[in-house]
Amino acid sequence: MRALVINCTLKPSPQPSNTEALAGTVIAALKGHGVEVDLVRAVDLNLKPGVETDMGEGDDWPDVHEKLLAARILVIASPTWVGRPSSVAQRVLERMDAMLGETDDQGRPAAFNRVAGTLVTGNEDGAHHVISEIHGALGDIGYTVPGQAWTYWHLGPGPGPDYLDDDRGHDWSASTGRAMASNLVHVAEALDHHPVPAPPS
Repeated sequence: MRALVINCTLKPSPQPSNTEALAGTVIAALKGHGVEVDLVRAVDLNLKPGVETDMGEGDDWPDVHEKLLAARILVIASPTWVGRPSSVAQRVLERMDAMLGETDDQGRPAAFNRVAGTLVTGNEDGAHHVISEIHGALGDIGYTVPGQAWTYWHLGPGPGPDYLDDDRGHDWSASTGRAMASNLVHVAEALDHHPVPAPPS
């Protein structure tokens, strides 16, 4: 089984990413279940605006799209900015919109029988709002979102330290991340055994 984690930080490599640091706990848990994991830092790529799989010369999205189709598990990792998912996360979701028009050889939407979850970092509240926005979009695209398929870290409302600067709350976030990974893997395995059929015509 393969998983794809898309880090939607605003920080290009090689800058340290708080979101990627928290994602590392989920990646480790997925690997503990025998899952192979790819990690993409979307801000490093040229993801052109649009809602097609390939927006032409220089567009890096087709490579990400191939990774999406190879993965049974997707994790969108986003910081909180002004109480919302990052602009990079929004761009990723907009590009994923093209999957609504794609089907497999049995006529099922491309995202059917794939599972997805979300992790969020930020030094202000709003994580649940970010999770609900991303999960809503993933459900629209066709992903199955298991219960409690999320983890987050923040230290409450208002400005404060970043995940990499403060150890408080890490144990809870890691524990929740391990539960998230377990839920994603087991629901993905259930869908492998009992796949969702194509929608009735």
